[in-house]
Amino acid sequence: MEQVELGTRVKSVIEVEGFRFRDLNDNGILDPYEDWRLTPSERAADLVTRMSPDEKIGLMVINSRTMGISQPDKDLTSHGGALDEQYHRIKNDPHNTAGLPYEGTTQQISELHLRHFIMRETPPGSTIATWVNAMNEVAEGTRLGIPVIVAANSKNELGGFRLGSTAQDRDFTQWPGTLGLAASGDLELISDFAAKSRAEWVASGLRKGYMYMADTVTDPRWFRTNGTFGENPEFNAAAIGAIVRGFQGEHGLERDGVALTTKHFPGGGARENGFDPHYAEGQFNVYPTPGSLQKYHLPPFQAAIDAGTSSVMPYYAIPSAEKSSMPQPPLAEFEAVGFAYNKGVLDLLRSMGHRGYINSDSGILSKMAWGVSELSMPERVGKAVMAGTDIIADTNDVESIRTAYLRGLFTTERLDDTARRLVEEMFALGLFDNPYVDPDRADEVVANDEFTAAAAQAHLKSVVLMKNHAKTLPLGPERLEGRTVYVELFESDLRVAKLEALRASIAAAHLDIRFTTDYHHADVAVLFLNPSAGDYFKPVGLLDLDIHEGSNINLAKISDIRTVVPQVVIGLNVVLPWLLGNIEPLADALVAGFDTRTEALFDVIVGAYSPTGRLPLTFPIDNAAIAVDEHGVCASPNDVPGYAKEDYMAGRPYVYIDGDGNRYQLGFGLTYG
Repeated sequence: MEQVELGTRVKSVIEVEGFRFRDLNDNGILDPYEDWRLTPSERAADLVTRMSPDEKIGLMVINSRTMGISQPDKDLTSHGGALDEQYHRIKNDPHNTAGLPYEGTTQQISELHLRHFIMRETPPGSTIATWVNAMNEVAEGTRLGIPVIVAANSKNELGGFRLGSTAQDRDFTQWPGTLGLAASGDLELISDFAAKSRAEWVASGLRKGYMYMADTVTDPRWFRTNGTFGENPEFNAAAIGAIVRGFQGEHGLERDGVALTTKHFPGGGARENGFDPHYAEGQFNVYPTPGSLQKYHLPPFQAAIDAGTSSVMPYYAIPSAEKSSMPQPPLAEFEAVGFAYNKGVLDLLRSMGHRGYINSDSGILSKMAWGVSELSMPERVGKAVMAGTDIIADTNDVESIRTAYLRGLFTTERLDDTARRLVEEMFALGLFDNPYVDPDRADEVVANDEFTAAAAQAHLKSVVLMKNHAKTLPLGPERLEGRTVYVELFESDLRVAKLEALRASIAAAHLDIRFTTDYHHADVAVLFLNPSAGDYFKPVGLLDLDIHEGSNINLAKISDIRTVVPQVVIGLNVVLPWLLGNIEPLADALVAGFDTRTEALFDVIVGAYSPTGRLPLTFPIDNAAIAVDEHGVCASPNDVPGYAKEDYMAGRPYVYIDGDGNRYQLGFGLTYG
């Protein structure tokens, strides 16, 4: 047996039988939870017997934690500016008009016993590492020395979710979006993406990921579609399995792994007409098709469980029996409460073999408490915990959990079971032995040349050639000889500087092409369209799949270019399966990217790379295919993937067919061969 690497800043190290161990409770004795020779489950079981109820309760929340770099008053920071120590109140609790207290970092760790935090900023790896180290230094000094673990949403995809930006931002390696990884169809590429991304996370001290989405897309209007692997449950299952093994470890969670939280059980794709359960309009999961839950939505989660995902996140939604074909195997009935409160659904998750913990989505207590809004805050806690939820996301409201426990709204058995599951993850990751990382090493690993080159290749592989009328593409040197190319970008809030930078980047990479900035003098127009999918924080409307001025695309200008320029090529960013009737007829050639670098699309257009991508989604033919009647029923079933919808539509069409007769269905993609 080899000595594991130890890291300590506060507590001493003791030696037993020729090995060294951290004396985390400072008693001079090697206790089982300090003994790295034991299994994570053995160490967790011992630690839980030593913890007070308040220490266990502190584990049960994960809180968005601001960093010291985001604190404008540096007198309210500690550890050289790394930790934000400001105390204030946040008004996110409808039952507390004064607002919940938001304590400084040290107080949250030392007094509230919080150990789980969410990072929302996007600073350099060394800054993240310094921050995580400082929090763990505080944690090491507490009674039992229980470390801190920091989570983040996915950070390695172009166009990924983020809240705001700062001058200190520095992205991790930017691969294509999750849909773009799916469009590559390459499971080895996805495994490589996970392994390289894992290295960046671990080097920076991030050891928990709120990712990835195992949801199968079955309603095309769902605005979170671009965070999924698409609509094929079989491929989704293979991809999510590769992701879990790549981030966590081939045979379970490893010491140098990143613990994943797979979401959103039992599948967020079954939306009622596209509306999302962040809002009351979308609070229901609907299953109008017999057997759809089992056939389309559960398989990717089973694959994640089989791969050993560390935790699973249930979605906010209520499963609606009224709007579903029941029974919906393997469930005979639905309780009309959100999934984090839903014992039947969480029991199903356990029956599928999940042995890790269950992590609620953000804000289930105060905002998206669908189906339990009449309950008090402690009553909501009790119902969620007794249903099977182990940790409640994006809150520091330990007082409501403490009250629920003292009132007997959840049992000591559940408290201990939850604490054991949560610390077992930390033991498996080796955080009890060494929670510290080298900030300089983080900057060496993040976005290094090897990873950047691999990501660039993935961007090329994500491009799908959808239309190539009369073999317009590739626009190689022979076809462009003596001709002039115009490049334009259409998107919301487009700034002149961004367009100029894009044109300069493309021109520098293609010195043999003659460009113009006036389409009236062009022989070929290459138009890149990035339609708006709507605001993440507002409900998405029923007709948002149309590409028009309302989606920040200047159709009038595109139509004018079409009348002036002999050949028009359109590169379309697909974050939703758009309605293409306004766009496709204007294009001689159409290529699709999925949060793919625009330069990669251009490389495919000019033949520098031959397209290999395939559609991960099916495009609806028109608004009639997704129309909703006066009873709220959609013309195509909300719970069935696009490629299968026509099987349930009594002869009505669903799939878009272009002017050349191509069906824009799952798996479609042309080549230059």
